[in-house]
Amino acid sequence: MGVPALFRWLSKKYPKIISPVIEEEPILIGDVEQPTVYSNPNPNGELDNLYLDMNGIVHPCSHPENKPPPETEDEMMVDIFKYTDRVLNMARPRKLLMIAVDGVAPRAKMNQQRSRRFRSAKDAKIAQEEKERKITEMESRGELIDDVIKGKKHWDSNAITPGTPFMDILAASLRYWVSYKLATDPGWADLQVIISDATVPGEGEHKIMNFIRSQRSDPQYNPNTSHCIYGLDADLIFLGLATHEPHFKVLREDVFAKDNLQRQLKFSDQVGMDEETKQRLEEMDKKKPFLWLHISVLREYLEVELNIPRLPFTFDIERAIDDWIFMCFFVGNDFLPHLPSLSVRDNGIDLLVNIWKKNLPRLKTYMTCDGSLNLEGVEVLLGELSKQEDEIFPTG
Repeated sequence: MGVPALFRWLSKKYPKIISPVIEEEPILIGDVEQPTVYSNPNPNGELDNLYLDMNGIVHPCSHPENKPPPETEDEMMVDIFKYTDRVLNMARPRKLLMIAVDGVAPRAKMNQQRSRRFRSAKDAKIAQEEKERKITEMESRGELIDDVIKGKKHWDSNAITPGTPFMDILAASLRYWVSYKLATDPGWADLQVIISDATVPGEGEHKIMNFIRSQRSDPQYNPNTSHCIYGLDADLIFLGLATHEPHFKVLREDVFAKDNLQRQLKFSDQVGMDEETKQRLEEMDKKKPFLWLHISVLREYLEVELNIPRLPFTFDIERAIDDWIFMCFFVGNDFLPHLPSLSVRDNGIDLLVNIWKKNLPRLKTYMTCDGSLNLEGVEVLLGELSKQEDEIFPTG
């Protein structure tokens, strides 16, 4: 889920944090496409550790929006392998790959997930009824429709839930694929691979963060290790900042690219679709652009923006970034609803930062410290925000 509109807002406000991913084009020898050589130098720069939030791969592969969905679960697994392989060829981690699938969600998020799944089931039922209505309408016009299409049920995306047979198949398939790559790809020879499947509780991104923290507590840990996390959730940006790692970036699909803003395929589009059109959509899907979001560059932007001249105490960028992350939570996150007076689109984050900068000198300390809150500082922030709510909510 993540924070709506946050990525777009950040990329407009701090444009240098984004850079396009350079992908090597496959070489054609005759009519045979040669796969990318993983062990070759990475055109995007070398990387040590890659972490995959697999739900960001499983969802678009199992029920894509702008191409026909896979016919069977086996085809879904093949699509997941292809997509994961493409991501790995972009990042090419040299030391460690962690594949994390969402397990049972924390209690704080269960109600939201339940309501989302009920809504998803209701949407699936409506889609099935719409399909049946379309078939009846097309048959009444004398059109011939294949019995396979008529009998095919809409795949329920609620299968992507811990404890379902689909997740069991996914875990077994990932283990098989990783074993195959380790045995056959020379580029994987020195790669350590960790799979955390749906039987391990916690969301994928949180399992990844726990692992990074546990690595840092190791006396042998190299502080210059470069990290990259793949996922579509905007809150990965907060999690990346919260690690305070100097070399951290987020890899994600460019969801705002023109090619990606196609309308969603309806059932009627899929019925009369010939193989050539399906092939063209597949090719377009393969060429979707990807982006790097450089957390290190965002840190530099924030260091300039959050710095306050003539502070009565020493400015600490790490504590200031923690305060910024905390303030962003008021604009929305996965666990709490946003404050009614604040939204990303209406520059709610800028408003909070201005209040924070104005009041920090008299507070004489930051609002957060090692994950604990200075409630006196939070009270001042919210008190100042309440004074501006009359302008935000005009009474007319």
